[in-house]
Amino acid sequence: MIKNEKAIFEVFFREKPAMMLVELKNASSNVYASVLAKQIDCTYSHVVKILQEMQKSELIKFKKEGRLKLLELTKKGQDIATNIENIRTRL
Repeated sequence: MIKNEKAIFEVFFREKPAMMLVELKNASSNVYASVLAKQIDCTYSHVVKILQEMQKSELIKFKKEGRLKLLELTKKGQDIATNIENIRTRL
């Protein structure tokens, strides 16, 4: 994304939460909060806080696998992630 386009995108969306949804949508394997934090260059604690907000809004769900929590987009989350990608490509 060109610098000016990125600035416009950030006017409408907070960059990290939007990128979290897009990363989850495009993930080819299981995603955990720690992996997601590295992918979007963000602290683990900030990612967890945002993920909790997303869970309350029914955009994601946590799926326990032993001690680990997998992240999974809900249908609503997938739709929003797709829309974010579409908007980003048009800017």
